[in-house]
Amino acid sequence: MDSETVDVLVVGSGAGGLAAAVAAAARGLEVIVVEKEPLYGGTTAWSGGWLWIPGNPHAGCAGIIEEPASPRAYLRHILGDRYDPARIEAFLETGPVMLDFFEREAGVHFLPGSAVPDFHGDVPEAALGWRSVVAAPFDGRRLGSLIARLRTPIPETTLAGMAIASGADLRHFFHAARSFQSFLHVARRLVRHGFDLLRYGRSMQLVNGNALVAALLHAAAERGVSLRSGTKASGLLWRDGRVAGAVLDGPAGSVTVHARRAIVLAAGGFPHDLDRQQDLFPHVRSGTPHQSAAPDSNTGDGLRLAEAVGGVVDTGQVDVAAWAPVSIVPRADGGRGHFPHLIERGKPGLIAVTRNGRRFVNEAKPYHDFMRALFAATLPDQRVEAWLLCDHAFIWRYGLGAVKPFPFPLTPWIVSGYLKRGRTIEALAKACGIDHATLANTVEIYNRHAREGEDPAFGRGATPYQRVQGDAAQKPNPCVAPIEKGPFYAVRVVPGSLGTFAGLVCDAHARVLDARSRPIPGLYAAGNDMTSIMGGHYPSGGITLGPAMTFGYIAAQHIAGQPMQEEIHGRKEHA
Repeated sequence: MDSETVDVLVVGSGAGGLAAAVAAAARGLEVIVVEKEPLYGGTTAWSGGWLWIPGNPHAGCAGIIEEPASPRAYLRHILGDRYDPARIEAFLETGPVMLDFFEREAGVHFLPGSAVPDFHGDVPEAALGWRSVVAAPFDGRRLGSLIARLRTPIPETTLAGMAIASGADLRHFFHAARSFQSFLHVARRLVRHGFDLLRYGRSMQLVNGNALVAALLHAAAERGVSLRSGTKASGLLWRDGRVAGAVLDGPAGSVTVHARRAIVLAAGGFPHDLDRQQDLFPHVRSGTPHQSAAPDSNTGDGLRLAEAVGGVVDTGQVDVAAWAPVSIVPRADGGRGHFPHLIERGKPGLIAVTRNGRRFVNEAKPYHDFMRALFAATLPDQRVEAWLLCDHAFIWRYGLGAVKPFPFPLTPWIVSGYLKRGRTIEALAKACGIDHATLANTVEIYNRHAREGEDPAFGRGATPYQRVQGDAAQKPNPCVAPIEKGPFYAVRVVPGSLGTFAGLVCDAHARVLDARSRPIPGLYAAGNDMTSIMGGHYPSGGITLGPAMTFGYIAAQHIAGQPMQEEIHGRKEHA
């Protein structure tokens, strides 16, 4: 078997793995990144590209200086006894340093989330904005030939392959039929996209998580990182009391890579590992399949590699996955897509009901909380599912799931069975298999209050996050409008996830720990292969990618011999 030697081997090409690779290479280390799929990016490439980093440099440049105790207090309220002081401190102290490094030294740029609130605005110390950043748009042409190996966004979330950025870009698309300025913005985007399709065969206007992966790949390539797709790590090597390399299976066969310094596992967690699903997901055990919106290749490889050398998977999280409602989308080729419903549920004029025709949740709540409510509302012998229901005015204005708003046609979605339609609420209920009398009563009660902008049953629009998810043009409540202009429509949603929270037990240096809480020499983890520092809670958008890049950076500093405390101290002394 062929062999080679490198300083650092990174398994996985999402934000956590690429952050570790770029940071290690910047310290002069020789780095290989392996990705078992033909395409780079993992779940990150399908994500919104948001990072939750309190105290980030963008906030500081805008004069927004919050007390360090504030985000800590917010997390203590949310996490409770799952608050891990050592890792939380490492994250909060190093996150801003990490961002500063990538922007100043690696050319990976971000935009501030000035108006993006924390998820739980009813909790003390929740912020109205500035704790988040999002990947800046990236011109795909800068990647050169690497663009062909970048994972494209989920097709159902795009317009003919053109991704829409969250924030101002998305608002322009929603308002294109009502604002000339928005119409011009959308027209320019579509013209540019058409040109890209003709010349390159794909969009070169990269946004969201796709832009983040592209920028990290560009930074890695510039620093001489060896990028290898279609290559799987099939086992770790143990020598002289440490993890000393791995066996890689690639297009040319197997090769042994010896790692002088360390291996970083960042293979995306286990959302498609059927055995762990059966063990850890209650709805799977009770008969409801799991439909993750993460790539199918995220099957727990990193966890198994670590367990084989003594690593431990933490299954004590409050929730073991980042739950999200997902609809199953029939594709023209006979396959199925998974659409994560993250945006439209907060818009005015939509409700969610179970098969019994009753609402069960404040639909504008964060996606993780939406699913927790659905699990709680489902009896043990029932399938876990719900229906998102709206009228014609809603779907014309906002779309519904994979169904795009006007002027895109509805008929193909109705023919495929993805979208259900009824001239009356009772007819829609029958098409969906919902109790029609109860649903009619549910809608009548909801409408009675919605006409006044009220939702006494669930309090939609009660927090800043919910109101941002709504439509500011809808008065007096941006999240509430009646459902009364037929025909009526519905899409079925089922249990899904954006990734997993349960992962390898690690310390504040990102070192993988064994069953006796001792670091396994030479082995680190980042991203969803590391157990979530949030303890299975979901305090805000970006709590996956923020820690992923931060602990990837921390791992690189520790591997290079400059632990995070020295780096932070050095930055503070410089300031």
